[in-house]
Amino acid sequence: MQKKFCFWLLLSIFAWISTACAVPSAKKTPTAPQTSAQPETVSAPSVSSQAPLENSTEPTWQEPPAQAPEADRSSSGKALKIVRVLLADNQSAATIKHNGRVYVYTQDIEKKYKISAAGTLAVRFVGNGQVQVGSLKSNQPIIIEPAKDTLLTWNDNIYAGKIFVVPAQYTFILVEHADLETYLYGVLPYEMSYSWPLEALKAQAIAARTYTLKTIENVKNKYFDLYSDVRSQMYKGGGKQYPSVKEAVDATKNKVLTYDGKLFYTYYHGNCGGGTDDVKSWNPHAKTIKPLAGASCSHDHYSKSYSWKQDIPSSKIQAYASQAGLSNKIKNIRIAQKTSTGRATKITLHSAKDTKTVSCNKFRLAIGLKSCKIHKISNLKGSFHFEGRGYGHGIGMCQDGARGMANLGKTYEQILKNYYPGSKLTVLK
Repeated sequence: MQKKFCFWLLLSIFAWISTACAVPSAKKTPTAPQTSAQPETVSAPSVSSQAPLENSTEPTWQEPPAQAPEADRSSSGKALKIVRVLLADNQSAATIKHNGRVYVYTQDIEKKYKISAAGTLAVRFVGNGQVQVGSLKSNQPIIIEPAKDTLLTWNDNIYAGKIFVVPAQYTFILVEHADLETYLYGVLPYEMSYSWPLEALKAQAIAARTYTLKTIENVKNKYFDLYSDVRSQMYKGGGKQYPSVKEAVDATKNKVLTYDGKLFYTYYHGNCGGGTDDVKSWNPHAKTIKPLAGASCSHDHYSKSYSWKQDIPSSKIQAYASQAGLSNKIKNIRIAQKTSTGRATKITLHSAKDTKTVSCNKFRLAIGLKSCKIHKISNLKGSFHFEGRGYGHGIGMCQDGARGMANLGKTYEQILKNYYPGSKLTVLK
């Protein structure tokens, strides 16, 4: 009897266990998205603080979000205008610091990790077309996304947007995705001093915003829209914000310049030397429009850049001449063509045997000349002496002139109307 009871007791326990294991758990473990290849097993990204992943010591799979990530959305939930800025190219290694929580994931969000504490992420190219951020490796871009109130630091500059690590053939590039207004916070103080009058800063904010949006209309690069240097606009991150700059950007939010109902390239420069010029004087292939056809300026005389003298080593000019096709020693330099304001458009280089006429703008950039508004050129022993006016290409808004107008009580609307005649101040919807 005792044996029979034990037999039925064991049989009942076995049946109960079998039934319990067949019922799906109410708490389902997340699974990886279906892909053609098996996902790589990796450990948590390495950070200097050795911060653990939140609630786990192992990576967790997450489905792609149904809406734009946190950094790409405003407080109202609406999608923001994102600007992609090339921070660096041809990189083999980099160090990115974060002062709070960050997310690290591959572009298709197949792998996504949360790092809860402040720390440092090591970034490097590891070969075979792969990049590595912490311990996460991939042959597709890896994104470092700061959570709200977290900032990223690279190369001593502070960024508020996401940083994409994009693998190239033997290196990688760093690209920040920042919302437009935050991007402008990082442009203004490096294109115009934050200590300048507020009305000048407002004019600069509108010029920079318009230029940015116009550039995005004609993007030629797959991974970025603008450079972070003079090839586009100077930019050192929107994470560090000056009160005057923030006020100027915020006060002009959504305001741009248009001509004929369209955005245009709102070029600007340091000092025009008494007057700006037609865009064709700088870029012969550009189309002349009224806002870029030249403007008078009588407010930049106070600046040290208004009038200048420069001695350029003969070796530097000879190097440029050799690239231009002149192998013999340069004896003289002459202005071959200039505008009505005195800005040279073409320069002729004379050697003992031949001559070469070149673009003054290309010549200026190659040898480091401040401006093409040249009044005097002399051949000295070991150098060439130049005298002239202005700083930069002389097209669009004169920044020193904008400051001068603001100091006289002129508004940003008046400044923009002077330097971009015929343009219309427009509020984007």
